[in-house]
Amino acid sequence: MKNFIQLFTTASLILLIFSGLTKPAFTADLSPYEILKKSDQARGNIDGISWNVTITATEKNKTNTRKIRVISRGFDIVANTLKPARRRGHMLIMLKGNMWFYKPGLSKPVPISKRQKLLGLATNGDIASTNYAENYDILKQKNEVIDNEECISFDLQAKTTNATYRRIRYWVSRQRMVGIKADFFSTNGEKLLKSARMEYNNRVDSATAKERLFISRMTIYDKLMSNGKTVMDFSSPHFRKLSPSLFNINLLGN
Repeated sequence: MKNFIQLFTTASLILLIFSGLTKPAFTADLSPYEILKKSDQARGNIDGISWNVTITATEKNKTNTRKIRVISRGFDIVANTLKPARRRGHMLIMLKGNMWFYKPGLSKPVPISKRQKLLGLATNGDIASTNYAENYDILKQKNEVIDNEECISFDLQAKTTNATYRRIRYWVSRQRMVGIKADFFSTNGEKLLKSARMEYNNRVDSATAKERLFISRMTIYDKLMSNGKTVMDFSSPHFRKLSPSLFNINLLGN
C-alpha cells in the first residue's frame, strides 16, 4: 500500500494535489484487476470512511444544490441529505448493488428500480459508487493519453444483467492509480448515456496508508440532454469505525 499514492512528475499536478510525495507508482507488477481495485479505493471503496458531498445539478437551464453526508463500508453506502431543509433526512442506501430510498414518515425504505437508477439523485449515486473491479469484466484494454496523462483504457462489460450500465469505458492514470474518465453506455452497449470526469485534490490518512488520494470532484454529463450536467464536490473525507447497524436496511424507519 505504501506505493498507492505517488508523485506525478509534472509541475501542474504537483501544484494541484501532490506536494510532498516522492515515490512514483508502477503498474507493471499489478494485474488489471488490481489496477481497477486501487482506482476504486480512491472513490470510497474502503472499509470505514465518511465524507461530505455538495451536488450541483443543472438541467434545462435550472440549477439545484444539495448537500449530503456519506458513510461507506466498501461499496455499501448510506447517503443522508443535509440540505436543502425540505429534504433533510432523505436517504439513499446502496447495498450489494441494490438501492433504496428513505425519508422520514416512511415505514420502511422503498426499493429503487433499474430504470429509476437512471434518473436524478439515484443516477449520480449509482455512477459515483460504481464498483469497476468487482462488478465488471475486462473485455480489452489499451494505452491512451487523456489530458496529457498516460492512462490505461479499459473496455468493461457488466457481469450480470442487473447492472444499470451494461458497458463502460474507463480510463485509469498509470502514475496515480485513479480513474479520471468514464463513459457509461445503454443496456445494448451502443448508446452513450453518461460521461464522468474525476479529480483527486483530497487526501485522507489512515493507520496503514498515509496521504492516500481521495476524489475531490466528479462531473457527470448527461449525453441525452445537451445542457445536463451534475457536479459533485467531495470534502472532509476521514476514516472512522462504522457500526454494522448503520447499514441494516431493516433498522431504518424503526
